[in-house]
Amino acid sequence: MEKWLCLGSLIAAGVLFFLFVLDLLVGFPFSAAVPADQSSPFMLVDIAGILATAVVGYMAWNAYRDVR
Repeated sequence: MEKWLCLGSLIAAGVLFFLFVLDLLVGFPFSAAVPADQSSPFMLVDIAGILATAVVGYMAWNAYRDVR
């Protein structure tokens, strides 16, 4: 059971990391309403989300190594 929880949190962190990076670089899927010539008002949220998902991903990977 612990293995699946570690893998589930690692996959969730990976998906959210991908979405935050995609939003930061392309403006999709969250910042699509912002015109292309303006910077996104959610840039700080994207950066904080990238950092948070990286930390959660590392913690899940480290816990998975301990369980294995």
